[in-house]
Order: sequence, then structure tokens, then C-alpha cells
Amino acid sequence: MNILRGWTLFEKLWLVTFTLVNVYLFFAWKDTILGLITSISGMLCVVLVAKGKVSNYYFGIIQTGTYAYISYGYGLYGEVMLNALFYFPLQFVGIYLWRKHKTEHTVHGEEIQIGTLTKKGWIITLTTFLAVFVLYAFLLAELGGNVVWIDSATTILSVVAQILMLKRFTEQWLFWIVVNVLSIALWLKALILQGGNDVSMLVMWSAFLINSIYGYYNWSKVYKQQKGARME
Repeated sequence: MNILRGWTLFEKLWLVTFTLVNVYLFFAWKDTILGLITSISGMLCVVLVAKGKVSNYYFGIIQTGTYAYISYGYGLYGEVMLNALFYFPLQFVGIYLWRKHKTEHTVHGEEIQIGTLTKKGWIITLTTFLAVFVLYAFLLAELGGNVVWIDSATTILSVVAQILMLKRFTEQWLFWIVVNVLSIALWLKALILQGGNDVSMLVMWSAFLINSIYGYYNWSKVYKQQKGARME
């Protein structure tokens, strides 16, 4: 399986640059090997999602497991539960669902059929998010978690984004963009307040942010192409 088939020069350079930065930080900041594995596997996962590749889920299995372990050490219990109890098992669901909805012909490396949310879908999604976000923040506070409002927001937004991803909706990327911005703030505050050498977590989420912007651009373009092909 050639996971680089259909990749542009920009995408290849982006992945190589990110990997080299992480390796540098591993030595310069004496980062943990687990942090390095988490960051690189996570980047491979999200880049492959942007490409519409089913193989993203294999790297997602690695990233969600190791990230949950690291988050536990910083008291980010929302992140722990999200990754260990939600993301990890859904990687296997994603493999199954995406394989069922492959396209007959790939477009710029994409393998799956892409859709968009309706107006009704937007209303249901946003209303559900707001209600669960508030309730989950109070739960995290009761558990003694840190920065519970940001932790809750990233957790619930991530759940919404993951569901939209499983259903192959382009709008997932808008939610991922917000998740990535909040996650950068979450880890920046955690590292400042508690110390630690997991600087690769900041680099990982920064790279995720750039990738989510590109992912939205790429999926929007491919959706229009697939829609046009269906109308012919």
C-alpha cells in the first residue's frame, strides 16, 4: 500500500518538515520518546484524513492510545476520556465505514465519498454541542481537573468533529480548526503551570491546525468535483 500516492509536493514537504522539527525538539528539549511517537503518528493520521485516505485510522490507533497516557500525567482528564474511551475504539469503526464508502475513482488521492451538512444538520449539531459542553465542564470540575472549560470545549468539539468525520462531512474541518486552537492554549497553559518536557504536544497541535485549514480547503474542492461528476 503506497500511502504517498496522489500526494502533492507541498504535502510531502509539509510532512517531512514537521517530522524533522519533532526530531529536533526531541533532542533539544529532551522530550519523551512517547511524545515523539504521539506527535508523528498523529500528524500522519490527520494528513491522511485531509487526503481522504482510509489508512489514517491505523496511525490514529497509535496516536490516541499514547496521547491518552500523556494527558493523564498532566491531569487533563477530559482529554484522557476522549481519547481512550471515544477516539481509540472509533478508529476501528472508521476503518469499516470509510471502506464502505470508497469512490470508484480517486481525486487528488481521495478514496471516499464526501458530503456537507444541511441547515437542519447545523442547528442540531450546534445545539447539542452547547448543552453537552456546559454539563461536561461541571463534571470535570467535580473530578478535580485543570482548565475545565477549555478541556470541556476541546473534548465535546472533538466528539462532534469525529462524528462528522465518520460520516464524511466537509464541515468536520471547521470544528477541528477550533479544537486545535483551544488545544494549543490548553497545552501551553498546562506546560507553563506544571512544567514538563512534552513540547512536542504544542508542535503537534500547531501542525494539526495548519492541516485542518488545508483539509477544509481540500475537502471543499473535492466535494464540488464529486458533485459535478454525479450530475454528469
